[in-house]
Amino acid sequence: MRSLTIWRALLGVEKTIVEGIDLDVVSGILVASVRPTVSMRNRCGSCRKRSPRFDGGAGRRRWRSLDAGSIQVVLEADAPRVTCSIHGVIVAAVPWARHQSGHTRFFDDQVAWLATQTSKTAITVLMRIAWRTVGAIITRVWADTGQLHDQFAGLTRIGIDEISYKRGHKYVTCVVDHDSGRLVWAAPGQDKATLASFFDALGPERSAQITHVSADGAAWIAAVVAQKCPNAVRCADPFHVVKWATDALDEVRRAAWNDARKAARTNEAQRPRGRPAKNAPARPDSARAAGVKNSRYALWKNPENLTEKQKVKLAWIVQTDPTLGRAYYLKEGLRVIFKLPHHEAAEALDKWVAWARRSRIPAFVTLQRSIVKHRAAILASIEHGLSNGRVESMNTKIRLMTRMAFGFKSPQALIALAMLSLGGHKPVLPGRI
Repeated sequence: MRSLTIWRALLGVEKTIVEGIDLDVVSGILVASVRPTVSMRNRCGSCRKRSPRFDGGAGRRRWRSLDAGSIQVVLEADAPRVTCSIHGVIVAAVPWARHQSGHTRFFDDQVAWLATQTSKTAITVLMRIAWRTVGAIITRVWADTGQLHDQFAGLTRIGIDEISYKRGHKYVTCVVDHDSGRLVWAAPGQDKATLASFFDALGPERSAQITHVSADGAAWIAAVVAQKCPNAVRCADPFHVVKWATDALDEVRRAAWNDARKAARTNEAQRPRGRPAKNAPARPDSARAAGVKNSRYALWKNPENLTEKQKVKLAWIVQTDPTLGRAYYLKEGLRVIFKLPHHEAAEALDKWVAWARRSRIPAFVTLQRSIVKHRAAILASIEHGLSNGRVESMNTKIRLMTRMAFGFKSPQALIALAMLSLGGHKPVLPGRI
């Protein structure tokens, strides 16, 4: 076997002729002179259609390849331009690299695999590239992967949510397949236009096949779902519904704390500095304010998860502040509804709404209006057993990636990393099957 043929196998190039190998002694770089085979010459770099040659371009250029041991390797070849009927004058395609890339396909694929498996520092040190270069590479690799696989195949039940990836209210909207657990789509933005672009990419026929959509109570999600797939059953996420009640409970707790502090300032004399005397008068309002202030976790946690100290705290709250105690039972009552069978949950939800309506607690009077508004979606979630649990799990993984992706130039690189890692089509190392 000729040595140049062996080098073609070592470089991992196909439809390529290796003309020669040279070692640049000054820079310590191994330079492989290559050219495409006849069948791959004069093709558009974007669509790869055969096109007439325009000119010689900017001359010879280089592409970074995988290292040979400790020595950097580059491919060097002519870079002519062709005239494409669709894309105009454009640099001709080469079989060993993606269009507008300074690295070979093997190099890109290895970086993409490392990005889904290891740390930022390990990638940059091992591959000897900048972190922003990693972002550009994985964006290219995902663009190719997305064309090879149909991410929307078999979609019937989806979950929709948004996740913050940067300060300044920068969000990415994500869509997850409930049946496979895959991340099927993501795009920067948190509005109707962003979500509508997903359904536009899905197409009317496939949008009509969507049977269930889980989401929080965001109006922009509900509006787009109602417009794009009106036949789908919209399911409200139980976690978010209970969180509404928890937020209302915390509003009542803060109001009780402020009332107790105000009463302490009004009814109790100002205490002098230092340790109070043994015969100092009791300060019941201050004690109540301190007790309410430190009751957050006793009120938030589920009863079965309370510690003994928190159980005592909760009993004290029910005895000393009936309004806050009622708010706690309202929160727990709503949480219990999601554990009931569907035929019992509908009646229980109506009773809860009536209870909240006459509770004379402003936060829960406001909350029951939201519950009435989303009643059908809440009951659908109970009936079909569908929540945004898969989506929240996906969001947790993406949040970890945002820490790793800090320094990428655009959210597209973060989305590409998430799709490569969570989209069901992880990159493989070059040469592996």
